[in-house]
Amino acid sequence: MRFKVRHVLWTSLGLLALASDASARPFYSPPAPAEDAPAWSGTAELGYTSLSGNTDSQTLITKGHLAWLTGDFTHSLRGEIRHVTQDNETSAERYQATARERYDLNGMDYLFGFTRWDKDRFSGYHYQITAIAGYGRRVLNDDRQALALETGPGYRHDSLPGTSDRDLSVVYGAMDYQWKMSDTATFGQEFSLEHTRENLTSRSLTSLTASLNDHLALKLSHEVEHNSQPPEEAMAKADHTTTASLIYDW
Repeated sequence: MRFKVRHVLWTSLGLLALASDASARPFYSPPAPAEDAPAWSGTAELGYTSLSGNTDSQTLITKGHLAWLTGDFTHSLRGEIRHVTQDNETSAERYQATARERYDLNGMDYLFGFTRWDKDRFSGYHYQITAIAGYGRRVLNDDRQALALETGPGYRHDSLPGTSDRDLSVVYGAMDYQWKMSDTATFGQEFSLEHTRENLTSRSLTSLTASLNDHLALKLSHEVEHNSQPPEEAMAKADHTTTASLIYDW
């Protein structure tokens, strides 16, 4: 039996980023930038896997982030695309876009707000739109470790197939922990909760990033998204995504 595996990792231009960090973090607003930080910064992340032989599959995951500064405000845009085919049939397809605002209060405390549009073909929703605003604090911030917490109220609009759309109040909480293990390696753990009267949605992202040079890095990550009560059309309550990707930041 012959089995051939081709694994290709390459970069592409995109939108997104966390000022002064090559690893884009999806769950909370960027920290206050350093005084010498550039006015614009961003990262592009892409992972592509092709498997052929007994099984034919292709997986494409691309993320982009762009951030820019206006006084005490940090503005950021984030985009993500996931597409998986198995034996020429689509088994996963997702598109997500997020706009965030962060207002620095004193370096450790900040106010934030974000709006997110999410379309997942197999989630049971046509699409979801979420808006959150609240307060955040960096409770730990030294040369090796950083921990930030966020909380606040929000709103979510669910577009559902075959029924009326619904509007829900949301209670939101999130944390982000970063540990600089060495000059080139960083471990990250992010977690968020969004609670409504219909369900509880949790998201977790565990990552290990290794810098290759000033602009390139390799990243291994595992992401879990769990919906306690998804629509009947949903394929499962939880999605697990393990990715190896190459990051370019500027």
